[in-house]
Amino acid sequence: MHFPAHLFIPLVCGFIYVVGALCLKRAAEHGVSVWRTTFVVNLTMALSVQPLWWFAPAAPWPAEWWQPVVTALLFMLAQLMIYLAISHGDVSVTTPVMGTKSILVAALASALFAVKIPAAWWWAAALCAVAVLLLGWNGGVPHRRVGFTILLASLSGFTYALSDVLLQHWAPGWGLTRFIPLMFGLMGVFSFGFLAFFSGSWREVEPVAWRWLVPGSLLMVLNNAAFAFTLAHWRDATAANVVYSSRGLWSVALVWVVGHWFGNQERHAGGAAMTSRLAGAALMVAAIVLVVR
Repeated sequence: MHFPAHLFIPLVCGFIYVVGALCLKRAAEHGVSVWRTTFVVNLTMALSVQPLWWFAPAAPWPAEWWQPVVTALLFMLAQLMIYLAISHGDVSVTTPVMGTKSILVAALASALFAVKIPAAWWWAAALCAVAVLLLGWNGGVPHRRVGFTILLASLSGFTYALSDVLLQHWAPGWGLTRFIPLMFGLMGVFSFGFLAFFSGSWREVEPVAWRWLVPGSLLMVLNNAAFAFTLAHWRDATAANVVYSSRGLWSVALVWVVGHWFGNQERHAGGAAMTSRLAGAALMVAAIVLVVR
């Protein structure tokens, strides 16, 4: 069985995302608002990708100036919703629910751009959806605001999926080294609008909160940049998202094993939850095998 080398990127991104989410959740518990978190992540991301302009093609710019604007707005909206879900809910709920994004990417790519999706990938996406539900079940132990969390994570998954499909379709016409810095640069500019929603000054952010906000933001930046590059360069959003859905498995494993390092108490779910999560893990592996075959 051949595993395409580029699919290791979303696999690693899944791990990076979960560690970043745990850090940002810890920062939120120390009073960092979702507006401030999104501002820091987006501004860091915008600055980090600007050197790509040095490698931009000399070809004329496409007339469709609105394409990176739309993609940036969709990506930023999805960010806000998932960071809000992470701040008010449990990582072991939000991350698995986001795994349904793999089905949405396949459906949107097929509906909007008539992309032919191999039958095996549809089965893989369906397995991912069932897997993430099993991974997110907590054995009857109540989660905080679970309904609100699931709703936000689901809406974020749809918006991220639409952003992924548009990025994959539009970026090649611009050139990867133009579209990526332009899209994320616009996100950085748009994020200055969040300043109006800040409560208090930067000086009021606790030092302990910075110890979680800074690494969490950097990890999210690395995750976003690597995954966006994968979509724009290899243009197989469905396969990439199926493999990226492994973050549902990573979230359960990390919460269970090292969650207490982040002050996370979700590990106390019980034997029933672990059985469900093991079943989910098996389905996740089966989905990835379907894709890579």
